[in-house]
Amino acid sequence: MAEEGKEREFAEEQGATAVAEGQGDVPVVEAAASSEESEMEVLQRELAETRDQLMRIAADSDNFRKRMEREKSKLVKYAGENILRDLLTTLDNLDRAIEQGGAVAEDEGKKLQSMVQGLELTRKGLVATLERYGVEPLDAVGLAFNPDEHDALTMEASDAIPANHVLREFARGYRFKDRVLRHAQVVVSSGPEKAA
Repeated sequence: MAEEGKEREFAEEQGATAVAEGQGDVPVVEAAASSEESEMEVLQRELAETRDQLMRIAADSDNFRKRMEREKSKLVKYAGENILRDLLTTLDNLDRAIEQGGAVAEDEGKKLQSMVQGLELTRKGLVATLERYGVEPLDAVGLAFNPDEHDALTMEASDAIPANHVLREFARGYRFKDRVLRHAQVVVSSGPEKAA
């Protein structure tokens, strides 16, 4: 500690001597100028960093706003999807009733036939309502199996339908706008039956 004090006194005496001789002004001014420059450089660097951070925050905010707008429009576009999906079960039941009634109607007479016609009219009205809201049936039978639209329940051999094509439907698939509302439940052909 005492040595540092002596060194400081010696440096002050040398500085005072240099100022008296006119030599000390130049280094002091240069030191002040270089410290001002370094302080200015530091401030400019901090300003640039702050500006960069603000630009990133603004970009993040803009991206967040756009993402929220996309999600909101998607929610509005597909708002009725669950209700429509539930209506498809009713449509399936009408289809089954028409199939059953159609087979029995020939044996039972006109009364049963008129009931089947009433069911068909009800089904047509329901289909028209669904179509008005953007629900369309998916074609499946005879087409290549597509896991994005079809659920394979089983495979069966078929000479008429090529392998990996839909042989028949258990339940029809439907699309709502540009999205699959329900996959078709299908039987897929495994190709011609192999002889043993």
